[in-house]
Amino acid sequence: MRARSWTWMTLVASLALCCSAAAQAQDEPPVVIDDGAAVAVESYGCGGGCGVVDTGCDACGSGACGADAKPFKLFDGCFLKQRKIVIGGWLQQGITVNSENPADRFNGPVATNDLDSEYQMNQLWLFADRQADNGGCGWAWGGHIDMMYGTDWRFGINNGLENQINAMDGSTYGIVLPQFYLELAYNKLSVKLGHFAGILDYEAVPAVANPFYSHSYSYGYTVPQLVTGALADYKLTNQLSIQGGFHRGWMQFEDNNNALDFMGGIKWNSCDKRTSLAWGVSSGRQGFPFDDTNRFVYSFVLQREVTKKLKYVLVHNLGQEDWSPAVGAAGQDGAEWYGINQYFLYQLNKKWAANLRVEWLRDDDGARIAGPGNLPGVRAWNSGGFAGNFWGITSGLSWRPCPNVTIRPEARWDWYDGLALGPDAAPFGDGTSKSQFTAAVDLIVTF
Repeated sequence: MRARSWTWMTLVASLALCCSAAAQAQDEPPVVIDDGAAVAVESYGCGGGCGVVDTGCDACGSGACGADAKPFKLFDGCFLKQRKIVIGGWLQQGITVNSENPADRFNGPVATNDLDSEYQMNQLWLFADRQADNGGCGWAWGGHIDMMYGTDWRFGINNGLENQINAMDGSTYGIVLPQFYLELAYNKLSVKLGHFAGILDYEAVPAVANPFYSHSYSYGYTVPQLVTGALADYKLTNQLSIQGGFHRGWMQFEDNNNALDFMGGIKWNSCDKRTSLAWGVSSGRQGFPFDDTNRFVYSFVLQREVTKKLKYVLVHNLGQEDWSPAVGAAGQDGAEWYGINQYFLYQLNKKWAANLRVEWLRDDDGARIAGPGNLPGVRAWNSGGFAGNFWGITSGLSWRPCPNVTIRPEARWDWYDGLALGPDAAPFGDGTSKSQFTAAVDLIVTF
């Protein structure tokens, strides 16, 4: 009853918000939800390009600054605009139905929307952002901070941070601080200092940055999503930039082995801005329980605007580490994983988009894909993950009936081919099946 009450309350609030801004639905850009969400996406290095803050307030309350010209923003006004500060957020909620009807209620290793036939408030997100924009010359400073409450907290735990904030008792809901960093810029160089998102893969932690409700296996398990350290970005040309820095380890806020990981990469954009390439790498020793051994991973992302409506994305990740879950220690039985994801994103019109994701991930040694449990009181595969091939096809729609609201239904088919290392015979259907079908829908309301 409590979940149903939450569902009705949030749906009513969403519809009310939708009606208040419905008159502007036809005038909004087709992809970006709103300016505030675009800034949040941009802080994760996920593209965007529409997160420009208008600091002019001569006509505050009308014209370009008026509420009648933009989506509803809960935090707005000349005080923030003059200081180039954007404050905003969103509420993401959804439900997923599993064809296998698993007794343990988990959708296997499917990330974030991992509970079967149960309402999830995945993200109640609030952010504050100030871009370090110097126009390519001189000094500038900025910063960013996020706070998120919801079921996604179990996928964003950082050692020494969220495990100290939350009670690690198998709770479904908790608090995560995805990012908080200071950014300094001088001419063509900018440097982030603090806790921030990694630069690998295509998908991102914020719900507004992704085309689907569910996540790919590669992003959910094979790249460092959140790190703590420093990262520099230098623009060699208008099309080419390089990145380099260090962090304390995968999902580590407090370094547990006194060793730093290297993170770096290179980004290129074509002159017509229709093609982009990004290559990123992370390498370093990991602490407990990985026996202080080295973990290396790289990510290659190609994005191509085929037409004005069709976008194609190719993602290739490969990782290796000396530690193997099969032996629980360092040695010759190291672990390796690699895979390819493809995205076909088609904008039907200003309100509708049709998306397709096809993915394959090979986890040679069951080192990475171990399922969503791994918390006391919640089902976990403590002996390791599932060694073999994971395949997935996800098709979905994105409907934006009004500027602040996005609804994303999706259908997903997953199957597995390999030998399980965990105590279960298969990753799906409560350990009884090597495939599953899920149907899901989420609702995002920005503010």
